[in-house]
Amino acid sequence: MHRLRAWFLAPARLVNLVCFVLPLCIVLAYSLLSRGVYGGVELPWTFDNYRRLFDPLYAGIFLRSLWIAGLSTALCLVLGSPLAWFTARADRKRRNLYLNLVMIPFWTSFLVRTYAWMFLLRDTGLINTALMSVGLISEPLPLLYNNGAVMLGLVYGYLPFLVLPLYTSLEKIDPSMLEAASDLGAKPSTAFWTVVVPMAKPGMRAGSILVFISCIGTYLTPDLLGGSKTIMIGNVVQNQFTAARDWPFGAACSLVLMGLVMLFLRSDEL
Repeated sequence: MHRLRAWFLAPARLVNLVCFVLPLCIVLAYSLLSRGVYGGVELPWTFDNYRRLFDPLYAGIFLRSLWIAGLSTALCLVLGSPLAWFTARADRKRRNLYLNLVMIPFWTSFLVRTYAWMFLLRDTGLINTALMSVGLISEPLPLLYNNGAVMLGLVYGYLPFLVLPLYTSLEKIDPSMLEAASDLGAKPSTAFWTVVVPMAKPGMRAGSILVFISCIGTYLTPDLLGGSKTIMIGNVVQNQFTAARDWPFGAACSLVLMGLVMLFLRSDEL
């Protein structure tokens, strides 16, 4: 049986080796090499690429990325929980409609939706124009190119990633359990925290992981909505592999970012 199982698992292991292990080894090798004169990589082997990450500039970018990704995940959890609960408690005829409404943003390019937020938030955008036209403000508000605009874009873009797993967990909760808690004298708030939240934790955990990983590695949203004032680690990696042509340092940043994500996943399991 063990030999038969090994034969059945062989294709999956081969795909995993070719598509994951070997590329990861290449990135690791690149991170230990030196930048070539005209880009690319060359000898000698060095750990300088990892030492550069302790520079206050890059350390601050890592901390900013963790802070923005963590806060965006928390906001998605706060905003997505009522939406998921409302969808799970709706009757079956309307449930599919609400789920489709949650997934409608995926029908449009993420880049187009981000540009739409730029149109809304810029100084001559719809929000500032409307506020100035009614006399609430005398000059445009700085809504774009800051941390708030980046978090707004991240929450808008990745909120469905939290709603859908959480909805799956909430849908499985038997309403009779809440009725039983009420019959035993529990208030609605007490029943929610003692019955609903514990049973919804798997969905909350899965959704939070999906949102956090997507937020911490993104580069498009901070590049467009944050500009030069809000740089995340994803922007550093993208810049090193394109404009700066410093592949070794970009590879080192990628591996450290991967390590942070794996540490987050490991701590979540514990």
